[in-house]
Amino acid sequence: MQTDIVDLREFYHSALGRLAERSITLALSSLWTRLPEERLVGLGYAVPYLERFRADTERTFAFMSAGQGAVNWPVGERSTTALVFDEELPLPDSSVDRVLMVHSLEFAENPRETLKELWRVLAPGGRLVIVVPNRRGVWARMEHTPFGSGRPYSRGQLIGLLRETNFTPAASADALFFPPSRIRMVLKFRNVLERMGRRFWPVFSGVIIVEAQKRLYQGLPVAARASRRVFVPVLAPQGVPTTRAAAKAPHAGG
Repeated sequence: MQTDIVDLREFYHSALGRLAERSITLALSSLWTRLPEERLVGLGYAVPYLERFRADTERTFAFMSAGQGAVNWPVGERSTTALVFDEELPLPDSSVDRVLMVHSLEFAENPRETLKELWRVLAPGGRLVIVVPNRRGVWARMEHTPFGSGRPYSRGQLIGLLRETNFTPAASADALFFPPSRIRMVLKFRNVLERMGRRFWPVFSGVIIVEAQKRLYQGLPVAARASRRVFVPVLAPQGVPTTRAAAKAPHAGG
């Protein structure tokens, strides 16, 4: 069962969610530094992490699953959000340079088909980063965070899935070594627990983060299949005003 968009947003507005965001953002920064003039797509609920990169990109889109729901982003600016089916993205072939998947793969109906679709839209040499709950970690066992929902992965399972779908796994990172507790005293020592976790219990991180590159020297088998959905792209290049921005605009004839 997919986590609702309202629950995801509320989690990242909580004290525990903000600390989780910092931990994962730090790990992502070790894989991606700057993305100058590149096209970036976040799939799932990646908006807390897209803020870190979008200033350098040519453009950044936030694609959110139809089963999860969508919110306007960025707040107060022209929306770059689209509600999508992850097996049928409203993008042409080889049209984006980077994809960041967060709260996405663990909820996919068919993970292989989802990754094949990402392979299609990524440009030659394009890179994909996946953030998934770690099967061995404590976070995957606690239902009061979104990392406790969906299908967790081990590092070997994730790497195997990437290779099956014509991606070459590259660098990886881990995050969330502190327990998913709401107790202030535990959260106060988050930085200490993170440092200790990376050193003493790296296999028990809350999430696994793996970067992979689109592989070109082997063709993907294409199976003819009829679309199960009526799909209308909702992405406009110029964007549409968010609710907050529209409220500030003067009324016509005023």
